Amino acid sequence: MTKTIGITGGIASGKSTVTTYLRQKGFQVIDADAVVHELQTKGGKLYATLLEFYGKKILAPDGQLDRQALSEHFFSDDTVRAQVSALQNTIIRQELLARRDDLLQEHEVVFMDIPLLFELDYQSQLDQVWLVYLDPAQQLNRLMKRNNYSEEQARKRMAAQLSLDEKRHLADHIIDNNGDLSETYGQVDALLKSVYSS
Repeated sequence: MTKTIGITGGIASGKSTVTTYLRQKGFQVIDADAVVHELQTKGGKLYATLLEFYGKKILAPDGQLDRQALSEHFFSDDTVRAQVSALQNTIIRQELLARRDDLLQEHEVVFMDIPLLFELDYQSQLDQVWLVYLDPAQQLNRLMKRNNYSEEQARKRMAAQLSLDEKRHLADHIIDNNGDLSETYGQVDALLKSVYSS
């Protein structure tokens, strides 16, 4: 029997730490952000949609999307963000689920790393959801350092998602990433055992 497990969390909460570990253990992980970037490359399914909506102001000199410019425009207006999200989400969902179905032909367990898993209601397509949890103050500090954001920029991006505390109540399992890596990995190992024993 196959299983699809969603990995989610807040921005800069440590999802990539968990998914890198899962890949090292031989599991297939679909990275929603990577798929979106692929779809947004010149000629991709999302490229034309975004160009039609925003115009050439989101393009770099080489004609590819300027991700920094796109991010600034995307997060500058809640109404615009909702419109752009609606345009993109149908295309992204179709692509992610098609890739999942292909992998399940050959693998018993497939993971899907989806940052906006709950916000976009992917849980109905999954057997379990694992939430990578980090204290919000640590999350803010990590995001500012990682992306060189001001506190205002970081808070704006965090506010665009459900809070980690809200997500805790929706997830099937919590991976507490406040400790050191060995503790995080130990929690993942325990969850993997439960997947194969259930």
